[in-house]
Amino acid sequence: MNDEIARRIAELPSLSKAELLPIWQENFGQPTPPHLRKELMVPILSYRIQERTYGGLSPRARKKLQEIARSLETEQAARKKKLRCCFKPGTRLVRSWQGVLHEVTVLDSGYEYNGKSYKSLSIIARKITSARWSGPLFFGTKRKAA
Repeated sequence: MNDEIARRIAELPSLSKAELLPIWQENFGQPTPPHLRKELMVPILSYRIQERTYGGLSPRARKKLQEIARSLETEQAARKKKLRCCFKPGTRLVRSWQGVLHEVTVLDSGYEYNGKSYKSLSIIARKITSARWSGPLFFGTKRKAA
């Protein structure tokens, strides 16, 4: 890495967010996303400066990363579907929370709670508790580890 690029990258962490904004604009040609924190801006800018100086990923590396992303998407979809496979459409999941009985019906493509459709049990659990709960854990459907 040449000395000028190394110096620019090394000084990024010491700059304020306000000082990083024009560097972002210069390197990306657009304003910084509004809620992006400085702690995330620094590594992104470091990579971008090197990418513009030395070139980006090779086509082979890009292709490999796309394959990995696709496989992760497939795994995630399989995990989401796994729970619904365990329960047939029409199955009712019932949970009492703070003295109130909550009933969820398993559908072909998600869940029904209080007359509305939801894609995940976790969304329903959060709606009931106003806290971030794992839906399968909240409704007691999570399988125990072997």
